[in-house]
Amino acid sequence: MIYRKFSAIVFLLVVISGITCADRLPSQVPENQKISVFTIIDVVGYVSDKSHMSWTIDYLEGSETTDEFGSIHDGRLYPGESIAIASFSDSIMTNGGHLMLNKNLDFDSQDKSKGLNNLEVEKVLTYESIDGSFLVGSEEWSLDVAGNYANTDDSIRCVFASAKESVIPAFCNVVKARSELINFNSGQVSTKGSLRAVAATSDVPAGLFYQIAVTPVPDSGSGFAEGTVKTMFAGSIMEARNKSAIPSVTNQWSDKTSVSGGIRNIQKTFRYESGITY
Repeated sequence: MIYRKFSAIVFLLVVISGITCADRLPSQVPENQKISVFTIIDVVGYVSDKSHMSWTIDYLEGSETTDEFGSIHDGRLYPGESIAIASFSDSIMTNGGHLMLNKNLDFDSQDKSKGLNNLEVEKVLTYESIDGSFLVGSEEWSLDVAGNYANTDDSIRCVFASAKESVIPAFCNVVKARSELINFNSGQVSTKGSLRAVAATSDVPAGLFYQIAVTPVPDSGSGFAEGTVKTMFAGSIMEARNKSAIPSVTNQWSDKTSVSGGIRNIQKTFRYESGITY
């Protein structure tokens, strides 16, 4: 038997900051929710496990004191308006074999400061094929934050700080992270992801983090995980200056990896932040 052996560790870090890179997150609504889902599975046989979340939140600067309200709508954003669209999906299916799964999902729609997140998901699965069975699975994260120009008044938390400019320019930024398991016969898979999409002030950046590690089943004796693993990270960045509606910078990027065969180790880590530096 011939094995194609893979061992790879990749860290991808994207940090976007500065006054011309101006992700300005919407703030929370008056009523907020917290959701937690904890899953433990230890099964020999068929398994199907799926999770999905889609979250859109809109905010219009000054809507608390005027007749205008930040509401989800089609078309161009108004001056002072920002919108965040976040999504997460995860699925696992087997046609037999032994699966052990531990997954924890936590969601909190309240304003977050830097370093805290609205959605966090951690997952560890171990799978071993029996009589030719296999596992397929995928996980996908997406964060889309856009805003029209806005005044910097009341957007800075620190009383000792001062803005370099009087206007936060328009922006439209989208980032995605995805992983896939195809015809996976054995191995241990650990994933961790998080995102931040709402904040009380504009000095808190948007954020998306995702990591995946695939290793052999502990104490299996083979020394390899077996199957196909794919990852994809991508982003599209558009930023303007001052009150202009014409982009001053565009940036499209992607990172893709695919391995198949006997896998000794593969790790991928992705982190994205985009916000204003005063």
